[in-house]
Amino acid sequence: MVIVGTHRNRDMLNKRNPKTDPGEPTVYQIRIKGHLDRQWTDWFEGLAITPEDNGDTLLTGPVVDQAALHGLLRKVRDLGMPLISVIQSEKGEQVYLDSEGETP
Repeated sequence: MVIVGTHRNRDMLNKRNPKTDPGEPTVYQIRIKGHLDRQWTDWFEGLAITPEDNGDTLLTGPVVDQAALHGLLRKVRDLGMPLISVIQSEKGEQVYLDSEGETP
């Protein structure tokens, strides 16, 4: 006899993430080891690129869905830069960037 799933697991799969609204992009912060110039912004689909003093780079911006997030992570992998973290911003939390792509 093979058990495919339990009632509890099925209920968990049917619940939506309360932090996001369907159709609304989610803001992510992707931290990578090493510095990227801001010229990579277009390649990273408009995410703000912030080089940090500790040698890391923070990529910040809205991502339309999980497929787009995986695409961005593949680009990080293709550059050979180690991924440090991926953080989903809380619902309602805004990430403000100035014209240089810096957080004020």
